[in-house]
Amino acid sequence: MNERVSLHEEVGVRNTECLSADNLAKLQQIMYESKVTKGSRLFWEGDIADKLYFIKSGRVKMTKSTDEGRHFILYMYQEGDLFGQVDPFCQSTHIFNAEVIEDSVIGVILQKDLEVLLWQNGDLAVEFMKWMGLVHRMTQTKFRDLMMFGKHGALCSLLIRLTNSYGKEQGNHILITKTHTHTELADMIGATRESVNRMLSELRRANAIHIENNHILVKDLSYLQNICHCESCPKDICRM
Repeated sequence: MNERVSLHEEVGVRNTECLSADNLAKLQQIMYESKVTKGSRLFWEGDIADKLYFIKSGRVKMTKSTDEGRHFILYMYQEGDLFGQVDPFCQSTHIFNAEVIEDSVIGVILQKDLEVLLWQNGDLAVEFMKWMGLVHRMTQTKFRDLMMFGKHGALCSLLIRLTNSYGKEQGNHILITKTHTHTELADMIGATRESVNRMLSELRRANAIHIENNHILVKDLSYLQNICHCESCPKDICRM
């Protein structure tokens, strides 16, 4: 990897691309803006779930706590993403934590305002259902990766998701422009840091990846796809 990594980090596929520009603008009209600092929590497990959140700038990660005190990272949301939990038929509580990992500007949508907007705009209601379906499919594929093909398969799937979210092509290779510690990678697949170190070393020896200055260069994407039995999901699903 000859090129030094002082790269512009492009925003990957947003999970709101199933919404038309007009309908996204309608949602933005009912948002109130909140500036939140790195390390803040938008909500905790157990908090009342009555809002959606739209990232105007910054990044947010969704985590799940275990009985042993570990924090499993399920999602990494970025600019242009919509997330949160609203249940139309009952009052529910959050099952994840939402932690801000960069100073961010967040648009907040109250459930009562959303319900009125959906009632008034049938085309938006249909697109909103598509968005909800997309989020459910993302969750299903992540749990599939974690449960079906072991930690090695889960790590390979994670690397593929990282290329789709933060990848920059360099010839026949893909550079993941955002760095993650081995502990963070371990938290994303429910593994230990030591096992991630070992599996990354195996992938380097297989010439599937190269690591320099904490950046991962994917040299053989098909090798990773074979290990995790990749189903070639669209990038709006195969993402962080």
